[in-house]
Amino acid sequence: MITRRETLRGFLALGGAALLLTMATYTSAQSVIKIDAGEKGEPINPFIYGQFIEHLGRCIDGGIWAEMLADRKFFYAVGDKESPWYAIYDCKINMNKENPFVGDHTPESIADTEARWLGVAQKDLAIQKDRKYKGYAWVKATEGIEKVEVHFHWSTKHDDFTGFPFPVKIGEYYKIDFEFTSPTDFENLEIEIAAFGKGSFFVGTVSLMPADNVKGMRADTLRLLKELDSPIYRWPGGNFVSGYDWRDGVGDRDRRPPRKNPAWTGVEHNDFGLDEFIVFCRELNAEPYIAVNTGAGEADEAVAQLLYTNGAADTELGKLRAKNGHPEPYKVKYWGIGNEMYGDWQIGHMPTEKYAEKNNRFVDAFRKVDPTLTLIAVGNVGRWNDVIMRKCAEHMDLVSEHFYVQQRENVALHVALAPREVKRIADAHRRYRSEFDELKGKNIRIALDEWNYWYGPHVFGELGTRYFVKDGLGIAAGLHEFFRNSDIYYMANYAQTVNVIGCIKTNKTNKTNAQFETTGLALKLYRRQFGTIPLQATAARPFDVSAALTEDQKTLTLGIVNPTDKATEFALETTGAKLGTAAQKFEIAHDDPMAHNDPGEEQKIDILESRLAIESNKITVAPMSITVLRIPCDMGQ
Repeated sequence: MITRRETLRGFLALGGAALLLTMATYTSAQSVIKIDAGEKGEPINPFIYGQFIEHLGRCIDGGIWAEMLADRKFFYAVGDKESPWYAIYDCKINMNKENPFVGDHTPESIADTEARWLGVAQKDLAIQKDRKYKGYAWVKATEGIEKVEVHFHWSTKHDDFTGFPFPVKIGEYYKIDFEFTSPTDFENLEIEIAAFGKGSFFVGTVSLMPADNVKGMRADTLRLLKELDSPIYRWPGGNFVSGYDWRDGVGDRDRRPPRKNPAWTGVEHNDFGLDEFIVFCRELNAEPYIAVNTGAGEADEAVAQLLYTNGAADTELGKLRAKNGHPEPYKVKYWGIGNEMYGDWQIGHMPTEKYAEKNNRFVDAFRKVDPTLTLIAVGNVGRWNDVIMRKCAEHMDLVSEHFYVQQRENVALHVALAPREVKRIADAHRRYRSEFDELKGKNIRIALDEWNYWYGPHVFGELGTRYFVKDGLGIAAGLHEFFRNSDIYYMANYAQTVNVIGCIKTNKTNKTNAQFETTGLALKLYRRQFGTIPLQATAARPFDVSAALTEDQKTLTLGIVNPTDKATEFALETTGAKLGTAAQKFEIAHDDPMAHNDPGEEQKIDILESRLAIESNKITVAPMSITVLRIPCDMGQ
């Protein structure tokens, strides 16, 4: 017997995507939105608004983390083409490998014939007038060094500088702290860590941040992240995790080793590690979701990471966490068992059967420590899942899926790409449930922990693509498809949050200029204004609509994506509820589908709020728009 709920699920899973097919023309007779408030779906999990951050490009370094200096631990030899550092006054530099301060070597500036200025410098730092910056350096001097100073050159005139003298201490590394308030706006600040005399001067590591940083994080980025209000963040990867040793990212930040990024370009200084990720999540009131290394890593290493994270302060690894300044267990519940192990781009890529065995081994080890954890296996629709969904059915609580889509010139086709993929994956998992005996009686839902549009030039660093109005429309339509499949999607994590295919973009690290992309505006709008109890809603193609009640069932929320270049009037036909005659209206719109926001420039696209009178059950939406309405309703009708 087909029940009322099964009928709704069938519609939500199958019928919704049919609305996304593109037509060249449409008639006024098609401009009708039908809402059945009596057909309610499973509540929308707030984790659908999740985010994902990875150590890649400028997502964390240069996006979330406030450090201004590149290669602050001297991974590269000073003066090499890869290094941003150079010797001041062409002094002699030796990369000393004997007892380096951190990493493989430490720059030693040498004056061996006569007293002179020596040290290292870096430029191309952007500063703002009247803004304060704080920094420090670990330095060491030998006999003969007479002065130790830090200089900030803040104009093209070399004599325009601010200097800070420090006592000279011979023989051991010591820390010098400095503050600098910028007298001007300047895009090419130079910092010098300098000494004068005859002998050797070592610079172990250097740091410079805006003084308004929040526990090491950019204040401007953090402000937007709070507005985004994502309830869960996945970290640290992504491809990065399959070559990551979590121990590199704990302990004294200045002594954590710099490494070549194992998956991407550049250097990972490990300044933002496990402890910093938890601080980040707590600042945002978000749940942490940690992926572990199943590429180069083994189960015992992952269990050690779990014990460091969640162990009591009197356990061996809990004591280490407490020593690092965090005595209370973090109580992280969500753990991903690897990342994209099906891909030959992945460190430790392996056949499906081998991953299934490895997943089960990791899960058994984790459950011995804590059987209440939520463990997430690597999934991928196709042959991979034909094995995983059977062999790991007893060894996963959720299953991960990923997708990225590119672009279409036709806006409606472009918008349809994201929801089409959401539906494709949901359909496949419904099929697994009906075909695989191992899944009978189980409710293994999907964690779509990477999804986004990904195309175009990298304007904001490595994989730093720009997003347009048409992408924001597609993200909104993708959310609608999640709502239509709320019974099978547990979580979704937009990838990645900042700069790298991100919904927030920043410019130079020390500028107060972070700005929402159109995709971020769509996520923010639905997270803050859309309901939680999905309803059956239909409209003619190419429009995409979704409706939901708020938790108290006193407000009906309606989302409408209009990918056409025409303002469109809709008649509302509602059953099961009586709608009020006025609504709150939230709109993201621009006549140009290629319009975009850029950090540091006037914001072109934003969420506009207004009041809307609903006359004769008719509403009008703008061209190239996302519209969310909040309409008071009476469910007794």
